[in-house]
Amino acid sequence: MSAAVSSPVGDLDYRPAFPAGYAPGVGIVGCGGIAKDCHLPAYAGYGVDVVGVYDLLPEAARRAKDAFPFVRNAFASLDELLAHPEIDVVDIATGPEVRLELIARAVGAGKNVLAQKPLALDVEGARKVVEEAERCGVKLAVNQNGRWSPPWRIATLLVDAGAIGDVIGVTHLLDKPLPPLVGTHFAEIEHFTIFDHLVHWIDICRCWLDGRAVAAVRAHEYRPPNQPADLATPAAAWVEILYEDGANAMIRVTGDVRTSRPSCPFWIHGTEGTIRGSVLVGVEFVELERDGITTAFDPEGRWNPDGFAGTLAELAGAIAEDRQPFNSARHNLLSLAMTLAACRSAEEGSRPVAVDT
Repeated sequence: MSAAVSSPVGDLDYRPAFPAGYAPGVGIVGCGGIAKDCHLPAYAGYGVDVVGVYDLLPEAARRAKDAFPFVRNAFASLDELLAHPEIDVVDIATGPEVRLELIARAVGAGKNVLAQKPLALDVEGARKVVEEAERCGVKLAVNQNGRWSPPWRIATLLVDAGAIGDVIGVTHLLDKPLPPLVGTHFAEIEHFTIFDHLVHWIDICRCWLDGRAVAAVRAHEYRPPNQPADLATPAAAWVEILYEDGANAMIRVTGDVRTSRPSCPFWIHGTEGTIRGSVLVGVEFVELERDGITTAFDPEGRWNPDGFAGTLAELAGAIAEDRQPFNSARHNLLSLAMTLAACRSAEEGSRPVAVDT
């Protein structure tokens, strides 16, 4: 029996929503591909006030402003951006190698921060900047934009509402071609597939199994037979997250697969039901199966732009309501630790690696 009806756990408010009466002024640091292809288009669509942008390369900032006329300024220096009185949120869209220093400078200037993922290259440095933000009384959030991909957001709300009881297992499969990597900076990232790509999938598992103690993480990365010879980073991997109570999560990407029906399916199995769905490639859906009834959801929106708007909207709501955002850096420390443990496991023969908490 199936039904495409309203949720049995009530209406699910899964779309990004900025708080009424508060529109933060945003300053973007870093005008590379992620800012131009994701941040700025999302902010344009949601009416975000981008006070200005800054990049180490002045021409990059000018090009971003020219391409997106709603951006008010192209700042000549980071100090100029941080000193601007209308900027409430500094959106750091740089690589992780410089991210902690930039966060510290923004926090020191009294600004709230939205930082790209992965937050840092090590947990200790990330923890220090989280503690500094807390001491300074500003909000520090991480742009784990997959949390607001419509199917994943619906699934999160269902899990939080107890729709399937206690989660006992999560499975993800990336059944789609990889993005172009050869000749891009992604090809130079060590453990790219795990550290930069699968961090979204590791993070959402962390959310769906929230409150469970992680026993260990295992991972394996490898070069599939069809991987281009000039692509140094392994394109295929699997990650397994083991919990102390026996719950388990598994993520698998087989590299640059060839399929006419790409998808990124996921399954969340609980003690009282199952959630299944798919994200990312135009076939988004979610189903809740419980007590012999399947409830189908037809998600509105896409990971990009809605995921990128969602992270900022959640931070804005947290500022307006003086609470910690769901995507706070404090909450994200476990996701980072799990991701780094997966990288260590891949380096060490796929042995189980404890998480650095």
